[in-house]
Amino acid sequence: MRKIIKRCIVFVLIMTLSLPITGCGQKKKEEVLTLRIANWEEYIDESVIDDFQTWYEKKYHTKIKVEYSTFGTNEDLYNQLTIGDTFDIVCPSEYMIMKLMTEGKVQKFSDDFFDTGNKENYYTNGVSKYIDQVFSNEIIDGKSLKKYAAGYMWGTLGFVYNPKKISEAEVSDWNVLRNKKYRKMITTKDSVRDCYFAGLSMLNQGKLEGKSGKELQVLLNDTSQKSVKQVENVLTQMKDNVYSFETDSGKADMVTGKVAANLQWSGDGVYSIQQAAEDNVELKYAVPKACTNIWFDGWCMLKNGINGNKKKQQAAEDFINFISKPKNVVKNMDYIGYTSTIAGNEDTTIYNYVKSLYEDKKGNASYSLGYFFSGKEEDKRYVLQTTKEQLNGELFAMYPTKEVINRAVVMEYFPKDADKRIRQMWTNIRCFSIK
Repeated sequence: MRKIIKRCIVFVLIMTLSLPITGCGQKKKEEVLTLRIANWEEYIDESVIDDFQTWYEKKYHTKIKVEYSTFGTNEDLYNQLTIGDTFDIVCPSEYMIMKLMTEGKVQKFSDDFFDTGNKENYYTNGVSKYIDQVFSNEIIDGKSLKKYAAGYMWGTLGFVYNPKKISEAEVSDWNVLRNKKYRKMITTKDSVRDCYFAGLSMLNQGKLEGKSGKELQVLLNDTSQKSVKQVENVLTQMKDNVYSFETDSGKADMVTGKVAANLQWSGDGVYSIQQAAEDNVELKYAVPKACTNIWFDGWCMLKNGINGNKKKQQAAEDFINFISKPKNVVKNMDYIGYTSTIAGNEDTTIYNYVKSLYEDKKGNASYSLGYFFSGKEEDKRYVLQTTKEQLNGELFAMYPTKEVINRAVVMEYFPKDADKRIRQMWTNIRCFSIK
C-alpha cells in the first residue's frame, strides 16, 4: 500500500513539474486591440496616428494597433469592400457614405458620441455649425447623415487657372470644359460623379443662375433617362476638348504650365497655388457663377468591421474625436492642405492658424468667416483683414464666401437603376466615344 502511495506521489510531482509556469517566470500575453482604417492617399499626418496609439494606451491601459491603408477613389474603396476587405473606419465622400447607408453597411454612432458635456468629444463640440447643419439636413432612407458620419475635410469644386492664359470670366463658366478656344488646355476629373455633376451644370447652366437651395439640389442631382442621355452628349464634347481626365496629375500639370486650367477639388487647388508660387508662377481659384458642388469626406464605421464589439466602436469613436482635437486638426490641415470641418467653436486654435496664414493688417480687403466659425455670417470676431489677391487665391479656395455657399449643393448617391444608366454612360464616354 505504501509503495502505491509513493508511486502516486512521484507521479503527481512529475506531472506538476511538467506543467507550464504562468506565475513570475512567464508573462501573460498582452491584449492588443486592432483598428483597421481606410482613408484617401496622403490624407493624414501619420504622426497623428502614432500619437493616438500612445494616447489610447495611456488612457485605457490597453495597447491598440492601427492598421492603416489607403484608396485612390470612392469607387476603389467600394470595390475593396465588395471583394471582402474589412475595415472598422473608412473616410469616403458624401455620396459614397449615402450609398453605404442605403445598403445597411454603416454603423450608427453611439449616443455618448454626441454628449456635449464630455470635453473629450472634440468632434461634437467642435464641428462647424454650418457643416453640422448640412449633415443634419441630408436624410437618407429616413435617417440623418449626422448620426452615421463625422465630417473630416470639405470644400468646393472649381477651377484652378493661370490668369496669364485664361480669364476669370471664362473659368466662371462651366462650358469652358467644351470651349474649343481652349482645346487640349484644360484637364478634368477622372471621376464619374464629378464629371456627371459638371455635365448637368453645363446642360442646365441657363436655368441655374439665380437659383439656390432645393431648386439647385433637384436640378444637379437629376438622374432621369433623358438627362443621362443629354449629359452623355455634353461629356462626349468635353472629352474631345479636354487635355486629359486625371485624379492627381492635374496639380503638377498646372504647376509646370502644361495646361491653363484644371477642374479641381479646392484642397488640391490650394496645393497647386502653393507649389506654383515657389516657381514664381501665379495661379488662382474660381468657382463657376451658376453653381458648384460642396463636397465633404467623412468618417463612418462599418458594421462588418465593428461587428457588435462595443470596445472596438468606442475605440473608433475615440479615434475620430482624437483627430478632431484642434491641435491635431491644424497638424492635418498643415500637412495635406485641405480644410477641416472642425471650427473649434470656443477654441480659437484653428482660426488663429488661418489668421497666421492669411491675415495682412495692411491689406485692403476684408474676408468674413463667421458663417463657418461661429454660425453667424457677420460675426466681427471672424473677419480677416487680408489682401485682394486672397479673394481668388488660397484663402478663397480654403474657405469659400457665403455667396458661393448659397449656390453650392451636395452630390447625392445614384439610386440602383440610375447608377446602372450612368455607369453605362461613363463606359461609353471613356471607352467608345472617340473622335
